[in-house]
Amino acid sequence: MKVVIFAGGLGTRIAEETDTRPKPMVEIGGKPILWHIMKIYDQYGYDDFIICLGYKGFLIKEYFMQYYLHNSDITIELGSNKLDVHYTNSESFKVTLVDTGLSTKTAGRLKRIQKYIGNEDFMLTYGDGVSDVNLPELVKFHKAHGKSATVTAIQPEARFGGMEIGDNGIVNTFKEKPKGDGKWINGGFFVLRPEVFKYLKDDADDTMWEDDPMEQLAKDGQLMAFKHHGFWKCMDAMRDKLELEALWQNNQAKWKIWK
Repeated sequence: MKVVIFAGGLGTRIAEETDTRPKPMVEIGGKPILWHIMKIYDQYGYDDFIICLGYKGFLIKEYFMQYYLHNSDITIELGSNKLDVHYTNSESFKVTLVDTGLSTKTAGRLKRIQKYIGNEDFMLTYGDGVSDVNLPELVKFHKAHGKSATVTAIQPEARFGGMEIGDNGIVNTFKEKPKGDGKWINGGFFVLRPEVFKYLKDDADDTMWEDDPMEQLAKDGQLMAFKHHGFWKCMDAMRDKLELEALWQNNQAKWKIWK
């Protein structure tokens, strides 16, 4: 099953990092967050990726073009330009890199990679979010219900702690960073059938996948939610990047499901 990753946005809310590189190339623990996402899928045997490029996409192309050498022990004979590779710890990813436009919105990016999908179910996620979602269980759920689309639903953690205060000022309950208000939101990590492409216009460049296509899927009863109660974190702003880095450095990165 192929894995499509949106990796073309401008990342304006983390401009401190994205002025010189695309958001999926922002590093956590010395590796791009895109690599972390791919490792999550790879752990379960999903290693065939289609990456939707846009803003500074050439940097992502260069990263993967050089990936094998950067993760290998090599000897170079400069006089003859002979290269010997002694050892590599490079993953066996298959990566298709597709330029889907600088300002194309997510539905348009998905439409532009349709020809690489074929007639098989596929996965889709964003290039800035990590999770410990159980992908085999997600796929099993998707296959069992028979609908066109499955979205992983999550309840995000609140930014601040919450209190219930009585009339006399006494704090009746306190919870540090509770889950949200009970609502479930789109956490990415989709599983889709190829018929979802009929929900995308031929010229979908100005359409968000999360707007009309998903809304119409829901209206048609073709969108199912897989509830994930575990870890999920989106690198939306600089504070998120710093939180993810701290988790990694303190060996608390719950999305690190690989050895």
